[in-house]
Amino acid sequence: MEDTLRYAVLTFGSLFAIVDPLAVIPAFLAMTQSDTVKQRRRMARTACMVCALVMCLFAVLGPAIFRVLGITLPAFQVAGGLVLLLSSLDMLRAKRSPLNETEEETAEGISKEDIAITPLAVPMLAGPGAISTAIVLAGKAQGWLHHAIFYACILLVAAATYAILHVIASGARRISPTFMNVATRLMGLLLAAVGVQFILTALRLPA
Repeated sequence: MEDTLRYAVLTFGSLFAIVDPLAVIPAFLAMTQSDTVKQRRRMARTACMVCALVMCLFAVLGPAIFRVLGITLPAFQVAGGLVLLLSSLDMLRAKRSPLNETEEETAEGISKEDIAITPLAVPMLAGPGAISTAIVLAGKAQGWLHHAIFYACILLVAAATYAILHVIASGARRISPTFMNVATRLMGLLLAAVGVQFILTALRLPA
């Protein structure tokens, strides 16, 4: 039971930290400044659904991709850990990581009529870091209960992200920059610890 609870906390915390919905808020507002509240809510809902679908899809296809490319899970865990560490360094500086989206992608999103699927869902929410984390965590699942918890955590993260964007879309734009910076740094610290743990776990596994 303790192992199951630990896995649930690790999975939800890791996915929420790497998706990082709070850091998406400024770009989301900039890209939807000419849209109505109803349009913003619809785009936020679609983006969160696509984000969850992408993470679930790669989690399911991960083992097959590994077999085709001849990649072992420990090797991918090390790679995923490094990606998380790179993302966490930017978050610790209260910056949105280029691994999630570049300035060019944000600028392109401003000129688009519908930004739900790209760039909001992919790569801003479900970027390389989120996909890597989902694959690694799915690989760590042991038994049907862990797998059920894994997919439930993806849905919970998507729901929490939508709740945040829903509030922002409704006009609650005056969120303290200090609060956002502190939250981003805390999630960055959590992400750094998860990245290191991924690497340490991989080094103990047979190649």
